[in-house]
Amino acid sequence: MSESATTAGEQTGAIGPGRLVLVVGPSGAGKDTLLRLAQAACADDHDIVFPRRIVTRESSADEDNVALGPDEFRRACEHADFAVHWDAHGHSYALPLDINDDIRAGRTVVANVSRTVIGALRQAYAEIVVVAITAPPDVLAARLAARARQSDGNIAERLTRSVDDRSAQADITILNAGSADYHARQLVRVIRNEGGHD
Repeated sequence: MSESATTAGEQTGAIGPGRLVLVVGPSGAGKDTLLRLAQAACADDHDIVFPRRIVTRESSADEDNVALGPDEFRRACEHADFAVHWDAHGHSYALPLDINDDIRAGRTVVANVSRTVIGALRQAYAEIVVVAITAPPDVLAARLAARARQSDGNIAERLTRSVDDRSAQADITILNAGSADYHARQLVRVIRNEGGHD
């Protein structure tokens, strides 16, 4: 499995003043479920943006991504059309470049990313909050098996994957082993920069 990350362009200074909330965690942790619930809870707040990721995989019920073919994705990278892009699990992923406009306008952008890009993003953006969503190993395995998405690749590899990078350390961790609604409310409090993150 290869993983690499690139941010678009040379930065002359960290992009702000808005916040970039990065949601990370292992496969099967329930990131997409909590993000969908959080997005619904924040639907009336135009200062909170949930960009659609660009992925070299078809959109599905699990993820409402923008699908690009590998060649089209590569050309977009060459033209610096993405804010950040990375490769993982046999696919390429990216966040759209227009998140920079949202952050410059003072909005909060919330995105599901690979832990491997956190270091580069911490350098490129003025205010980063990393939220790790995780679950016990048996819960992760059960969720991956139930999802049975062929593009997930080797489940055992996904469960044992680790990122040895201090910059990938989370600011807040949500153990998503109980009520999805409850844990989504935890995530919303982080997104809204409210106190009482438990």
